[in-house]
Amino acid sequence: MNTIRAALRHTQRTAVVDTTGSHSYKDVLAAAMCMGNSLQQTLGLPQYQCTDPHQPRVAIMCDPGRDYVAATWATWLQRGIAVPLCLAHPDEELKYVLNDSGASAILASPSHFERMADLGKALGTTVVPVGRPLTHGSRPQQGSQGLKHLLDNVAPEDSALMIYTSGTTGRPKGVVHTHRGLHAQTSALIDAWGWQAKDHILHTLPLHHVHGIVVAMLCGLQAGAAVEFMPRFSPSRVWERVQSSADPVSIFMGVPTMYAFLINAYEGAPATSQGGMREAARRLRLWTCGSAACPKPTLAAWAEISGATPLERYGMTETGMILGNPLCGERRVGTVGLPFPALGVRLVDQDNKVGKEGEIRVRGAQLFKEYWRNPEATRDAYDDEGYFQTGDQAVVEGDPPYYRMLGRSSVDIIKHGGYKISALDIEGKLLALPGIQECAVLGLPDDTYGEVIAAVLALDGDVKELTLADLRARAAPHLPAYQLPSRMCILPALPRNALGKVNKKALRALCFPEQVKQ
Repeated sequence: MNTIRAALRHTQRTAVVDTTGSHSYKDVLAAAMCMGNSLQQTLGLPQYQCTDPHQPRVAIMCDPGRDYVAATWATWLQRGIAVPLCLAHPDEELKYVLNDSGASAILASPSHFERMADLGKALGTTVVPVGRPLTHGSRPQQGSQGLKHLLDNVAPEDSALMIYTSGTTGRPKGVVHTHRGLHAQTSALIDAWGWQAKDHILHTLPLHHVHGIVVAMLCGLQAGAAVEFMPRFSPSRVWERVQSSADPVSIFMGVPTMYAFLINAYEGAPATSQGGMREAARRLRLWTCGSAACPKPTLAAWAEISGATPLERYGMTETGMILGNPLCGERRVGTVGLPFPALGVRLVDQDNKVGKEGEIRVRGAQLFKEYWRNPEATRDAYDDEGYFQTGDQAVVEGDPPYYRMLGRSSVDIIKHGGYKISALDIEGKLLALPGIQECAVLGLPDDTYGEVIAAVLALDGDVKELTLADLRARAAPHLPAYQLPSRMCILPALPRNALGKVNKKALRALCFPEQVKQ
C-alpha cells in the first residue's frame, strides 16, 4: 500500500506512460478507485470493511500500462490479493492459476475481455472490464476521505500479491507476499539504486514476475517516478526511445537476452548511427540485468557501448532481491555483488556447515509469507534456523569479497530468456501427447537466451517419425511459446539407472555433446 500512499504525495507528476498516453498519479488513483467500486459491487463487499480472513483473490489480465497499475491498486484497496496472469499463457495454464488461487474475480483489459469471459464462465468466476475512459460522471465520489478509509482498512501483514512460480516438483506454486514484505523489498532497492521522483524507467519486462512487478514497476511508483511501459520488448523501439530527448529515460532494466538483442541491433546499425546510439546509452544513469546470469562477452560488449557495466543482481520470487552489485563502486563482472542491507545471507555446504561456498540461504522481513494453501511446502522451504533455502549455489571470493553464482542445485530449472521454467512441467505436457512414451526436458547453454529448451523423447510403437516442428505444433495449445522445445533428440528408450531415474547431465552429454558446458 505504500505505493498508493506515495502516489498521494505526487498527484500532479506523471505516473505511467503507455500506448494511450501519459497518466498522472491522480489519474491512476482515480482509475483505481473506479475499478475498486466495480470490484466491491462484484464481490459483494461491505464498503471500507472487508473482513474476509482469507481475503478475496483477484486475477489481473491487463495490458502493461495504466490499467495494470490501477487494477493492482484497486485490488489492494478492497483488501484483495492481486494474482497477475501471464498474457502469453494458454488457456490451460490460466485455468490452473485461476482454480488454484480460487480467484473471485478477474480484472481484464478490453483486448483480453472476451477470452477471460469464456474462461470465467467455465469456472464460475466473474470478469470485470477495465480500461474505459474516465468521464466526470464515472470518477469516484468518495474523495480523499474515502481513499483514506480504504487505506486504513488494509494491514501491513495482509497478503498483497500472489505470483506463480515453477518449481522442481509438481505444478507451479502461488508465492504469497504481504504488504510489509513488498515495502521492505522496494525500500531496499530504492535506497540501494538511488531512485528519485525525477527518474523515468523504460519498462519492457513481463508483469507476472517479481522482476517486472516489484523491481521495476513498484519501485518506480513508490519513488514517485514515471514508469513508461512498452507492450513488448523490441530492440529497435528501445533504441529509438532512449535516443529521444522528450521525457528522457534514465533507467532500463532487462534480462541477458534483451541485452544480446540490443547489442545485435547496435552492431547491425549503420556506422553513422552508432555514435548517436552510444551517446544515448550513456545518458541513462542505470542499466540493470537480472533473472539469469549474463554472459561475460555480453556484459563487456554493453559496457563498450554504454560506458558502464550493467548492474547485475540476484533474487527469487520467494525472496525479492538478495544480492546486488553497487550503484557506485566496483561492478565486478561475473558476480552478483553483496547482500542488500537488512538481510541475513549465508552459504551452507553439503555437510550443513556455513562457509564461503554452498547453497544461498536467506532470512529477512522481505521474504514471502507462504506458498498458497501448501503449508508443507512452505515449511520445507526453510531450514531449522529460519533461513529460506534457495537451491542456488554460490561462492564468496575476491577482495573485497563478492558473491559469484555457481548454478542451480536442480537440473530441473531452466533459465530461458529471463524466465525460470520447470522442466518437469514441460515433461508432463509432452508426455500427455499421443505417441510419446518417455520424455526428459533439458536446458542447453545459449549465448542469447541463457539456456534453450531441449526435449529427449522415446516414441511408442505406433509413431514412426516425429519432427521438431510437429512436436512444437502439437504442444503449442498446452504450453506458452517460450516453453516450447527448440531442440529435440529421439532415442529408442531413455537410459536410466538402477533406481529407474534419468541422469539428465549424462543425457545432455549423450544427445547434445557439442552444447555441453565446458
